[in-house]
Amino acid sequence: MKQISFVITAILFSITTACTTQEKPESPDTYKVVKPIIRDTVYTHEYIAEIHALQNVELRSRIAGFVEKNIADEGQSVKEGQVLFIISGRKYQQELLKAEAATKSAMAELKSAEIELENTQRLFDKNIISKSELELSKAKIEMRKASVIEAEANEAQAELNLSYTKVQAPFAGIINRIPNKTGSLVEEGTLLTSISDSKDMLAYFNISEKDYIDYLKTKDKKESKEVALVLVNGDEYDHLGAVETVESEFDKSTGNIAFRAKFPNPKGILKHGSSGKIIEKKHINKALIIPQKSTFEIQDKLYVFVLNKNNELEQRNIIPQMRLPHVYILESGLSPEETILFEGIQHVRAGDKIIPDFVSNWLLNINQ
Repeated sequence: MKQISFVITAILFSITTACTTQEKPESPDTYKVVKPIIRDTVYTHEYIAEIHALQNVELRSRIAGFVEKNIADEGQSVKEGQVLFIISGRKYQQELLKAEAATKSAMAELKSAEIELENTQRLFDKNIISKSELELSKAKIEMRKASVIEAEANEAQAELNLSYTKVQAPFAGIINRIPNKTGSLVEEGTLLTSISDSKDMLAYFNISEKDYIDYLKTKDKKESKEVALVLVNGDEYDHLGAVETVESEFDKSTGNIAFRAKFPNPKGILKHGSSGKIIEKKHINKALIIPQKSTFEIQDKLYVFVLNKNNELEQRNIIPQMRLPHVYILESGLSPEETILFEGIQHVRAGDKIIPDFVSNWLLNINQ
């Protein structure tokens, strides 16, 4: 009987000990925590850019004929009005001579008709001829005047055709490829070359609707209009450009809108048709910065664990303004005085109590 009582007592003691062990609270773990940092910062956006000359036009033959002479060479700088090509013009010289002769003949006939009208008028005044004969003479005058106008127009056209035999530079620029050399037969509309005015260059790039709205907020500031250009080899171009204009509508297929920036090109490094990257720098004053590793996503929303006054973790939704390497710049959701969990978000839940280990200068550490 005593043995049975001893066994029961032992069992009760074991159960009591086990319950006491389970109810004993676990000590909280230590986790690193940080405070948001407030700092003036600069961030950049990159956009693929197409580079165009300030002016780039094709020069085409406006008449048919043989290229008698190429005066300019490929890659040569030329002045406005400089003759670049001469196309055979004998045919057009003859046509001009014929047109000049036709004009003189028409003017002579008009003069003759005017003299005839004067005589007819005198006879009519003396009642020698009828009024119908006078009107007929006046009609001849109008017909001769029309003939003169037509002849002068033909002469002007012949003179214009002759001028087309000399192809001139419409503006100062650089000559590009010349596909038709001296002796080539060209038709009306044949490409002779193209010419580029490259003293200033235009860079076209597309930005999103969000970036466009952000740009509108700061477009009156000088720094918002300044952009840099990175060449295809990775080098940054020596001169800054300025945003000049924005297209009037968004591309429906991409949701982007085109910007145009102008860059000086004193050394002629930039060429029409080349490409690069536009670098847009933006300044944010008193940006509220937190580390990316402190955040987690739930259904496309961003959260952090905020430490309350009892060292318990509270889940907080935050709104980021932008994402930079290793950090977020916040728009709302946190204040600078609050403390957030730095590391270990996968090991905790809302309501957990921790021992905070404050990390100072965390921004320097994560950028290393």
